[in-house]
Amino acid sequence: MTALHIPGFSRIGTHRELKFALERYWRGDISSQQLQEMGRTLRSRHWQLQQDAGLDCVTVNDFSFYDHILDHVCLFGFTPERFAQGAADNALDNYFRMARGRAPSGEPTRALEMTKWFDTNYHYLAPELGPETRFSLHPDKLLGEIDEARAQGFIPKPVLVGPVTLLWLSRGEQRLRHLPALLEQYCALLSALAARQIEWVQMDEPILALDLDSDWLRALTTAYHALTGTRPKLLLTTYFGALGDNLQRCLALPVDGFHFDAVRGGAEFITAADLLSPRQILSVGIIDGRNIWKTDLNTALEQLRPVHRVLGERLWLSSSCSLLHVPVTLDSEPTLDAEQRSWFAFAVQKLGELRILQLGLEGHGQEALAANAEAIAARRRSTRIHKPAVAARLAAVSADDSRRRSPYPQRALAQHRRLRLGLLPTTTIGSFPQTAAIRAARAAWRRGELDRDSYNARMRAEIRYCIEQQEALGLDLLVHGEAERNDMVEYFGEQLEGYLTTANGWVQSYGSRCVKPPVIYGDIERPRAMTVAWTGYAQSLTDKPVKGMLTGPVTMLQWAFVRDDQPRADTCRQIALALRDEVCDLEQAGIAAIQIDEPALREGLPLRRADWPAYLAWATEAFRLTAGGVADDCQIHTHMCYSEFNDIIEAVAALDADVITIETSRSNMALLDAFEAFAYPNEIGPGVYDIHSPNVPGVAQMTALIEKAAARIPPQRLWVNPDCGLKTRQWEEVRPALERMVAAARQLRQRLG
Repeated sequence: MTALHIPGFSRIGTHRELKFALERYWRGDISSQQLQEMGRTLRSRHWQLQQDAGLDCVTVNDFSFYDHILDHVCLFGFTPERFAQGAADNALDNYFRMARGRAPSGEPTRALEMTKWFDTNYHYLAPELGPETRFSLHPDKLLGEIDEARAQGFIPKPVLVGPVTLLWLSRGEQRLRHLPALLEQYCALLSALAARQIEWVQMDEPILALDLDSDWLRALTTAYHALTGTRPKLLLTTYFGALGDNLQRCLALPVDGFHFDAVRGGAEFITAADLLSPRQILSVGIIDGRNIWKTDLNTALEQLRPVHRVLGERLWLSSSCSLLHVPVTLDSEPTLDAEQRSWFAFAVQKLGELRILQLGLEGHGQEALAANAEAIAARRRSTRIHKPAVAARLAAVSADDSRRRSPYPQRALAQHRRLRLGLLPTTTIGSFPQTAAIRAARAAWRRGELDRDSYNARMRAEIRYCIEQQEALGLDLLVHGEAERNDMVEYFGEQLEGYLTTANGWVQSYGSRCVKPPVIYGDIERPRAMTVAWTGYAQSLTDKPVKGMLTGPVTMLQWAFVRDDQPRADTCRQIALALRDEVCDLEQAGIAAIQIDEPALREGLPLRRADWPAYLAWATEAFRLTAGGVADDCQIHTHMCYSEFNDIIEAVAALDADVITIETSRSNMALLDAFEAFAYPNEIGPGVYDIHSPNVPGVAQMTALIEKAAARIPPQRLWVNPDCGLKTRQWEEVRPALERMVAAARQLRQRLG
């Protein structure tokens, strides 16, 4: 029979059990033994789900307490020097020091740089390589999980990030010079797995979906020839896109099988099937691991049957990539109605879809296939999806709608006259701490234990407190703090027609940070103002200007599960028009500065450069369409974080935002290298401290970063701000950090003014 497996599963648990255990451990409320026990519980539960669905093996080593790339840093022993002191004392806490900069034990220090995992909203921790880097094998976690799985009666299939992808994802010069030393450790690890009688090892090389130069392609050939010999069988696994011109090089590698993403890679797996040797297997990722729509199983079977006739048992079925990127189960969604529920398949349901496909290839499962066909057809017929008024408005958009009335220099004069902020103005990115009291009030309101008037009164009290704190700190451009918002995308998804939200549709963003992406199922409209009352109330409390805060159209698209029945560009433009109405209403309410966050702009960039221009054209146009309706003296801000902007800096400039704030602190302002070759025309606020670490930076540290920025950006166009929102931090961390940030700005004003 055709074998079933998956590249990986969610780690966090249906109800975010891992998140809460991690945060309790970091607070000192539970022991490391209790945290490890939660890990064992989740692994066992997820393996059981895979076995119950009929999978032939369970994936091992996909579980992580923070990040799977950080796990590989520990596995191959190339911990950066600044963490070496704590490694022997407490390995778990040293792991968290690398991730967060701080742990229950050990000295605080600068965490590893965090950035996006290819074109997803998952963040990985970038390994660091230098001339002094040495590798050593520490396989206890991996071997322990293999023993754990076997003890419970499961057949384990370990997953590793391949050596070339691991180097590609790292930071440092001449990364490939480390390949021979790293390969020694991979060989040693594979020998240890062979001694454990492991049959298959999944080796992930997703960089094969990227543009690769000859050095990296040769490195792949070198690596996999070095890994031949006495070892388990290797399943070379790619995902997130087609291999294109890398396909032939991939298929020439001396491995025992290949996994291809048949969702984003299209029919490439059919070409691959004709080129396999008789001893090789083909794993087809036919179930979408990155979206929640039910698979059209009958269409999938039409694609699979010719390949199955050729390969027989050498055809394996799988999800396109790890199910890390989708929620765990529909069984925890009591708020969805019957029609909505019929549209979706979360991770557990995707396991079931694999089983139906397996049966279908064997000539069985006709009842399930008929039910699937009806669900697919019913979604297409649904009257909830299309709105003629939305289509008509989109068709009427002109080029003038996506242009500001005047060029930036003219706008800047009008804005400076209105805002009167002076040199090196200070601000924050938008959110302030989401305290336990805020979360409790929101939960009570959702349960019906608090009426809307009482809830609104509590949120206004939080906004008042936030304004008072910012005034006391001496910040120049204030924010209302976003106490009323659960998430920067979900909050708007709850209010825009065409979106729906789930009760427990959680996915991991990084570490203990989980998000609940809304679902875009139909045409987008804004039935009423979403933020004007809250922002207007905040502005009424102070004479200083208060920024309106919105999430931009590209991020509203990228950080949702997006409908698959029309081009993404059309959906993005619909969102832009809805947000444009909000921007204009904020301006009419007297708000002088409006921030439209686009942290996902770089994330949405296609993996292949040939596809960049088309994406950047519609993405930047959507932002300008959102912002284009206001007068010159209304200052438009945007924010981007944890992305590599250097290769799209011209597109960032094409947004024509008056002020952009970006994350630069973990990279020590390295992202500003782009501004040496490109004269960025507008104002910029490079983040001067890392809000994803609980560490509170010193004045001198932030002053040094601002000075680095001032060497590239004229001080007259420079802002001072943190590198992201503050919702995940505590007031005890935020107050001293912002106090020092303001002090650093004041010191430099005196020096530069």
